[in-house]
Amino acid sequence: MTKLDDPTAAGNETANDAAEETYVLDAQIGYLLRLANQRHAVIFQELSVLDLTPTQFSALVRLLDEGEYSQNELGRRTAMDVATIKGVVDRLRGKGLVTLNPDPNDKRRTTISAADPGQKLRATLHDMGRRITEKTLAPLTKSERRTLLRLLSKLT
Repeated sequence: MTKLDDPTAAGNETANDAAEETYVLDAQIGYLLRLANQRHAVIFQELSVLDLTPTQFSALVRLLDEGEYSQNELGRRTAMDVATIKGVVDRLRGKGLVTLNPDPNDKRRTTISAADPGQKLRATLHDMGRRITEKTLAPLTKSERRTLLRLLSKLT
């Protein structure tokens, strides 16, 4: 990646003016987010347990932390579309990590829950998530980490 004089730095009006006039790929949000995501994906793979993907991890943690959901609700709670959450649930079920049960209130629906809602799996996944976050954010100071997470939350 090409290093710039950081046209995104606060208080760097001259560089910001130049960035507005000239398109520089290395200074674009989408490009930088993709690079950061690629780095995070490598770290996730390296530290993942149970051969989980990021989407499987999110769905399983949501179920362990909050209890059972319908497939549609789980998709909404993990920001996944209908097709993606179906594939995630199918793969988690194939690994024996979730169970599907008929919804007692609506026979047309199925609820999904963690196959082992025990605290050990929950603690293992929370520890994994913390280690992944720590390694992903390692180049940043504590203050920078808080700022980055706050700004990303604001964008979402």
